[in-house]
Amino acid sequence: METTDTQNEKRRIELLAIRCQLGEREAFDTLVRGWHRPLWQYLRGLIRSPDAVDECLQDAWLKIVRSIPRLRDPARLKPWMFSIARRTAMDHLRARYREEPDSGIDPDQLEAAEPGLPDDEVDLLEVGLSNLGRIDREVLTLFYLKALSIDEVADVLDVPIGTVKSRLHRARQSLRDELNKEIRA
Repeated sequence: METTDTQNEKRRIELLAIRCQLGEREAFDTLVRGWHRPLWQYLRGLIRSPDAVDECLQDAWLKIVRSIPRLRDPARLKPWMFSIARRTAMDHLRARYREEPDSGIDPDQLEAAEPGLPDDEVDLLEVGLSNLGRIDREVLTLFYLKALSIDEVADVLDVPIGTVKSRLHRARQSLRDELNKEIRA
């Protein structure tokens, strides 16, 4: 059962999407102000280079602004934006690997931190996440750090809900194992 705060947040996001679809300039400004950092952090988890993250984010925002009039369900704005950001990042990584096959860049590494944790816990979390594969890291980031529901994560990753649940289960276990290794070391 959803709390009133969660329901209000969903309504606020839906209303913002509708206002953007109607072409309200202020609504677009609010959208960018509210979602720029979460999308940047998500992309940073997928792409190591800050310059490449900024470039992908710019491309994602262009796609979001151009495509928002065609968004069928304004209530799905949040996962829809993360889906666009993810596809933009994957396109960027594919193009980059075609250009530089031996660049030494490992897309399976993550430098992410959850705000509000003590520095030593942030460092431990970063190490644990960085040792996970991209798929595990991505599902944990979307679900826990970006607070998307399982349905929304399924939309972003374009996989069935059952797949998200099994990936979350496996990723949590993998992260637990990595954190235990780090604590013992």
